[in-house]
Amino acid sequence: MADFLLVHGSCHGAWCWRDLIPELEAMGHIARAIDLPSHGSDPTPISEVTLDSCRDAILSAATPDTIIVGHSWGGYPISAAAEANPKAMRALIYLSAYVPHDGVSMVEMRRRGPAQTIVDAVEKSADGLSYTVHPDCVQALFYHDCVPEIVPFAFARLCPQAIRPQDTPLPVGEKFRKVPKAYIRSTDDRTVPTDYQAQMSEFIPADLRRTIDSSHSAFFSHPRKLAEILTELERKL
Repeated sequence: MADFLLVHGSCHGAWCWRDLIPELEAMGHIARAIDLPSHGSDPTPISEVTLDSCRDAILSAATPDTIIVGHSWGGYPISAAAEANPKAMRALIYLSAYVPHDGVSMVEMRRRGPAQTIVDAVEKSADGLSYTVHPDCVQALFYHDCVPEIVPFAFARLCPQAIRPQDTPLPVGEKFRKVPKAYIRSTDDRTVPTDYQAQMSEFIPADLRRTIDSSHSAFFSHPRKLAEILTELERKL
């Protein structure tokens, strides 16, 4: 049995793990999800969200026995948490996620990718502090292989994403490197190119890398399969 802490990506919240949590619980695990600052039920104003505050939310919810799963942009704050306190967690699992290079922001990591999938799909707020995904692009970017019910469920809950934490360089060093890590790559991802996921995860041992034939949102499209993969990885971490 493992204790999984689930950390969402851009514009999402704890709600996106709705279907995965019961699958993990049925396999005997503890599964918890949090809202990062300004997401879901968290009341933090977007103007106050920082990479450090996202990191601290994760550290507040983690224990030394926790396996932290970060999806998409969530790969950055979970990495920041590992760099700040590697003893606060058991391991990290990246799910279709960005893995930082030392001193590089997530925005810059995205720009270094082989394809820019979201540039034309997002709209920046008038004050320049956040962005949202254009309604016409939501399904194609995130949920193209999900059952029809998912799109209205998710669309009603998507929220603006603060830009500052994603545009903040993240230094990672020895403390980050000492935390065990695994990676789950989505092979039909239209948000983070699957080839780029493979490139970012090359430093992780081969026996701790997995693939899932899914869109960017495997927690909705293949929750049972994802739970099985997480269980398999947990036994190796």
